[in-house]
Amino acid sequence: MAFLRTPDARFTQLPDFPFTPHYVELGELRMHYIDEGPREAPPVLLLHGEPSWSYLYRHMIPPLAAAGHRVVVPDLIGFGRSDKPVRKSDYSYAQHVAWMQAFITQLDLRQISLFCQDWGSLIGLRVAAENDGRFARIALGNGGLPTGDQNMPRAFRIWQAFARYSPWFPIGRIIQSGTVTELEPQVVAAYDAPFPSARYKAGARAFPALVPTRPDDPASDANRKAWSVFGRWEKPFLTCFSNRDPITRGGETAWQQHVPGARNCEHVRIRNAGHFLQEDKGPELAQVLIDFMR
Repeated sequence: MAFLRTPDARFTQLPDFPFTPHYVELGELRMHYIDEGPREAPPVLLLHGEPSWSYLYRHMIPPLAAAGHRVVVPDLIGFGRSDKPVRKSDYSYAQHVAWMQAFITQLDLRQISLFCQDWGSLIGLRVAAENDGRFARIALGNGGLPTGDQNMPRAFRIWQAFARYSPWFPIGRIIQSGTVTELEPQVVAAYDAPFPSARYKAGARAFPALVPTRPDDPASDANRKAWSVFGRWEKPFLTCFSNRDPITRGGETAWQQHVPGARNCEHVRIRNAGHFLQEDKGPELAQVLIDFMR
């Protein structure tokens, strides 16, 4: 598999991002992750989505670690400091699930508290359903687990077409379009940092087309099985969606009704936040997770 590795120099002096990089080898590919807080504590696993990377969690990592939690934040393959296969055909939903499963197995993460958003939820919820013994609780924000049996919102269809056909794919500007906050130019540049050229963006380009949008999608059956697992999930399951996300707004209701472990949780609505609620309301969201785990 041909892949690219973003030069380390691209990640120097990023604002509010002092974290030491760590790596695991997944076959020929290297996956980057942040690992902060006491190693003996049960891990909080924070999974980013498309087209962001672990930088999205920079305002959540310190308060979670200060509260005594081990905070593990990987970059998905194709994103951040992780290796980037150069062909879109190298990316599939099943392969991303396999990569993440291999990651938590290599680190032997147990009693995991998962927070996942966007593609982090498509991957993380599958991994949790297929490895439920490793997970203690789940918090879901602005994400889901589509099977292709649902109608997708118009905003997602527009995004999917843009990712497929637009000759211009500015990662930082895309993140900006999904936030309420006006990002500083150096923050926009930090989201661009992993992608020195278009050749590094194959994963970011591929992801929107991999979302199951028809009942016979290659991932549909596996996602239906995961929904079945969550229909019996008794462990705590919290929803913390934002109020200004045109893609996932309202999606929390299905989880609150379907998951037994969601019925005793005080679900949270994050106000004045867009799709990337970690960027808009990171410290507030971190406190929600701290309270949930407590």
